[in-house]
Amino acid sequence: MSGNVEAFVGAEPPPPHLAIDAERLKAWIAGRLPGFEGEIGIAKFKGGQSNPTYRIDTAKGAYVLRRKPPGKLVATAHAIDREFRVLSALSDSGVPIPRAHLYCQDEGVIGSQFYIVDAVAGDVPWRADLPDKSPDYRRAFYGDLMGVLAKIHAVDFQAVGLSDFGKTAGYTSRNLERWYGIYRNGVEAEIPVMEAVAAELRARMPADEPISLVHGDYGCHNVIAAPQAPRVAAVLDWEMATLGNPLIDLAHTLRPWLEPYDEKALRPSLLGRDLKALGIPTLEEAIAIYEAAGGPAWRDGDFYLAFAMFRYACMVQSVLKRAADGTAANKVIPHTPAKVVALAETARGLLEGAR
Repeated sequence: MSGNVEAFVGAEPPPPHLAIDAERLKAWIAGRLPGFEGEIGIAKFKGGQSNPTYRIDTAKGAYVLRRKPPGKLVATAHAIDREFRVLSALSDSGVPIPRAHLYCQDEGVIGSQFYIVDAVAGDVPWRADLPDKSPDYRRAFYGDLMGVLAKIHAVDFQAVGLSDFGKTAGYTSRNLERWYGIYRNGVEAEIPVMEAVAAELRARMPADEPISLVHGDYGCHNVIAAPQAPRVAAVLDWEMATLGNPLIDLAHTLRPWLEPYDEKALRPSLLGRDLKALGIPTLEEAIAIYEAAGGPAWRDGDFYLAFAMFRYACMVQSVLKRAADGTAANKVIPHTPAKVVALAETARGLLEGAR
């Protein structure tokens, strides 16, 4: 594996500050989840930077526990209650998800709120180029990946009980200001290009926008690939899910096609790669797959792609901030301040029509 991928694959014993008292956990679950009894094994998944996630092995089967991290947290981040709500709402929607079981608000059980879902067999394909797969596999998997995103956006959010899951107007503007605020909270030295891109995005805000359920951070890194077929077995990490603009969700998913290449990064980009030889669709082909699967028509592409790059730069800055504060869920931080600048420069180039 290249880059830092090996630090994100598999599970490990939880570090002391993220350890879980197995007896207290079992006592709370007793009677609430059939089959959750006897001795249990607890291991923390290496992947992820936000909410610590664990594999819980029991005599009857395996589960996944996801919790808020300890320490001082950003008020709007780590929304595992919203994650659990959307997983519960999507149980019969056709969107592949892990089945939701329990939510615990009592921080006294393990030190923070948590929820429990079924474990889903398969692996998270951290690298967008799927290096250990064949071209045929990659082609089929990306087809399913884009199709599942369209399926998420096609969910009747009112019918599944999510009509109050977010505001239905002004999402793009609110989302820009939310991430800009997170960026400002985490930045230590001024980055002029970030300010310039933020100002240009504000000036070019679309007059109207479609509204659907959105995932917020969809891509290879947040799905489980089925063990025996090139398809998505489950969509993970619904922390940022809300009602919003699906074109932002799509643009965020398309980031790997445009990100500056960095061979040391956790998820090296697809920019400059021979996509035909790899069997991976081009950016335009990926959009066409999404539209054919029922997603809304793509428009204002340079704006939305620039928005996605800027937003990702803000996310990177927030990860750097969590690392500095000691609240990151993973001990390996696959980002540097230089990446924030590179992403912002890419966003500016898109806004200037460089693509």
